[in-house]
Amino acid sequence: MSDPAALKKTALFEAHQKLGARLVDFGGWQMPVQYTGIIEEHKAVREAAGVFDISHMGEFFISGPRALVFLNNLLTNDVTKLGVGQGQYTLMLNEQGGVIDDLIIYRLADDHYFLVVNAAKINEDLAWIDAQVITESGVEFSDRSSFYSALALQGPKALKIARALLGAGWPEPKRNEITSTSWNCQEILAARTGYTGEDGIELFFQNEIAENFLFSLLEAGKPFGLKPCGLGARDTLRLEACLPLNGNDLSGKRTPLEAGLGAFVSLTKEAPYPGKEVLLRQKSEGLKEKLVAFRLKDKGPPPRPHYPLFRGDAQAGEVTSGAPSPTLGYGIGLAYVRADCAEPGTGLDLEVRGVRVPVEVVKKPFYKRNS
Repeated sequence: MSDPAALKKTALFEAHQKLGARLVDFGGWQMPVQYTGIIEEHKAVREAAGVFDISHMGEFFISGPRALVFLNNLLTNDVTKLGVGQGQYTLMLNEQGGVIDDLIIYRLADDHYFLVVNAAKINEDLAWIDAQVITESGVEFSDRSSFYSALALQGPKALKIARALLGAGWPEPKRNEITSTSWNCQEILAARTGYTGEDGIELFFQNEIAENFLFSLLEAGKPFGLKPCGLGARDTLRLEACLPLNGNDLSGKRTPLEAGLGAFVSLTKEAPYPGKEVLLRQKSEGLKEKLVAFRLKDKGPPPRPHYPLFRGDAQAGEVTSGAPSPTLGYGIGLAYVRADCAEPGTGLDLEVRGVRVPVEVVKKPFYKRNS
């Protein structure tokens, strides 16, 4: 059992305690897993809005006259396509084509970029980027993770709540865009992104205003049904939307092509990012395994990571993520399976404590909001 005193805390730790959160160890951070209940918080995001503390995530800034070339040689997506104020989902790979981290990159100015990276990967990302920066002149790299807090405001009423807090005339970003605004004379970076399958805004700001900003946001959102939400609901929401979790669905031993993330990988750009040759070979030869979505065909225990999947007597794959779906009412999951078992409609057996349960491979995602 982790020693709570040894765990890192975000600037909102005391606010979570005041709000009655149940706190758990999440990748070395003491974070809220729930407040009033996972299902209630999940439904709040699907029907109204929820706010999540994502301050444990990393904030990197890269600038300089060679920043664009550097980043395009580092990441899988084509960074040259980003205009000022735009963002894109992308991946950072090792030389074997495995995923070090999946992240969002924003272009704040001509030669100024903002990267939001996964909390558990901050140190690994730092080491990897530092190793590349050493050999590149004209690039300045700064890790500002310890100075920034962040909130994810998600749900169909998220924008109305943001307007109520920031004013009707605030520079509202479009999907995958980022803008800068102010609140109580403090800068707020607002990005139209999220990890729930709903529309929403991710807000980044200095630690000093974190608690006041959160409680002001909750007050502004009260007429709209806004609820504070924890990691439990965040996981079921992202799973319904088939958004991968690094460490479960993504790893250094799996490529983005195997994970079904080919849309965020440029194989045609000239930039020689790490792992590119491996991906080109996979594209040419075909994939042996793929990350698929599956659902229980009948009621039964929900799938969990590492449960095996069978087709007949032969193992076909292994679960990477699984949970009961609050929206759909049945068990759902993601799993790497043999390519010949990856077609939607394929029937497989999930083994749960020695008992086989029928499941079906389905088209991604399980849930998609009405635009």
